[in-house]
Amino acid sequence: MQRFENRVAVITGGASGIGLATARRLAEEGAKIVIADVDDTAGKAAADEVGGAYEHTDVTNETEVEALFQRTVDAFGSVDVAFNNAGISPADDGSILETGIDAWQRVQQVNLTSVYLCCKYALPHMRRQGKGSIVNTASFVAVMGAATSQISYSASKGGVLAMTRELGVEFARENIRINALCPGPVNTPLLKELFAKDPERAARRLVHVPVGRFAEPEEIAAAVAFLASDDASFITASQFLVDGGISSAYVTPL
Repeated sequence: MQRFENRVAVITGGASGIGLATARRLAEEGAKIVIADVDDTAGKAAADEVGGAYEHTDVTNETEVEALFQRTVDAFGSVDVAFNNAGISPADDGSILETGIDAWQRVQQVNLTSVYLCCKYALPHMRRQGKGSIVNTASFVAVMGAATSQISYSASKGGVLAMTRELGVEFARENIRINALCPGPVNTPLLKELFAKDPERAARRLVHVPVGRFAEPEEIAAAVAFLASDDASFITASQFLVDGGISSAYVTPL
């Protein structure tokens, strides 16, 4: 399939994990890829691999985000897809009883404010074009609670989900679709690092996944490719769960 031929996709957090897998998938389907990240070495390598461009971008910096989308249009002529994916899940974000205000604010800035900024500066280009697709990375924790809390992470992803719904409704009649991707736990470097330090925490989560494993980044990338493509032309303002059945499970199979 070449669903993205002659289309330009901007991917934040594109140097690794879900972002990198999505860059590969969209490039395979014909897209011109712009990788935005703060890891210059990995970001440039990712861009080279998919035949795209790399832009060093701190997604919490409004000036840099605005420049990212403007430079993309200047170089390639359009922004057809914005996958606003960059995020963090630091170890000092835990229970509300333990999480300090600095950790709270840092996670909110990277996970929620960055999505606000990316939408804010992608949308004018899409409105000018008369079309576009935005996919924002939320999480299954945006629709579920956990006793093993990451309070700021969960709150930030809930914010992404609510903001996505509102933007999807606001711009629906301008041929711009905006959806929230809600992955379950994904086998990414971020998850591996977190769970390598605490295998008990990993086991406690894995038992709740009906399919019995964590997702692979490529499986999430396939969902992004669907949402961003014309195959999803009547889907907007939605939460798209790719969670191995977690959010529907009362008990899991033996």
